[in-house]
Amino acid sequence: MPPATDRTGPAPARASALVLAAVLSLSGIAGLTGCSASPSPSALPANAAGALPGAAGATTSGAPGVTATAKVRNPSNGRLEAVVPDVGRTVLLIGDSQSEPADGWPRLGLAAAGYNVYFCGRGGTGFVAANGSTGNYIDALLRGDWQLPSGTPALIVIEGGGNDAASGAANARIVENAERLIAELQGRYPGTRVAMIGTLARGKDDGGGRRSEVDALLGSVAAAHGLPFVSVGDWLTRYGLAKDLADSVHMNSNGRRALGSLLERRLRELGLDRKTTPAPDQAPLAAVPLTGSPLQD
Repeated sequence: MPPATDRTGPAPARASALVLAAVLSLSGIAGLTGCSASPSPSALPANAAGALPGAAGATTSGAPGVTATAKVRNPSNGRLEAVVPDVGRTVLLIGDSQSEPADGWPRLGLAAAGYNVYFCGRGGTGFVAANGSTGNYIDALLRGDWQLPSGTPALIVIEGGGNDAASGAANARIVENAERLIAELQGRYPGTRVAMIGTLARGKDDGGGRRSEVDALLGSVAAAHGLPFVSVGDWLTRYGLAKDLADSVHMNSNGRRALGSLLERRLRELGLDRKTTPAPDQAPLAAVPLTGSPLQD
């Protein structure tokens, strides 16, 4: 029924009905492309043991999840957004294959810091790098390769840079696209704090090479915009974790857990942990299967 002819109730009720209709009309049974979510440990039931029937892919720490089934069109910009349960308790994580697995260390660290984690991104992508099917971070966002959450997330974290380092992306392009992404996110979510995580590496004096350089470059971008930054450009050396590499850039399960714990500690030091206790009735979205080359970030 067109809004002009809906006179059956007060304006708030009509508005709610219109929003519900928009959600229902855009709902589907498939997960949201390129995006997934995992719950914070405090959100998990005591008897959690594996994925629920129909969950899309892996889970975090044996936690059950539900598949995202709805999108809604944002009336302010006309773009589709994801309906995310408990968005006010959720961190929006944008990243590459370091973040994409359900037990990726950025997810583990953010979950341990008290958040549900809603991830947008793909392996092989970055601030400049694209993977063939998905654009780089800003292009993927603007053209709808994945949808940002509707509402106001508790925190936004941008992780990456490894694929930009591997692909030879120039500093100027990395900075330009990082700044475009920051501006777009701050415009979409003016009430949400944005933070950045750099590029995992061995360190500039231990073979970190271009990866350590990109980590430092992203740190300068974050500083210029007043954003908290977690530098990880020497963590493999500093914390003796090179032994836990599964390949040249990715960690095995022990390494992911160790990095997750280190990240949690750093987030708390920066005051980026979630300060309130989540309610027990959260319904985070399920993770989606990992895709992309194992040698991509």
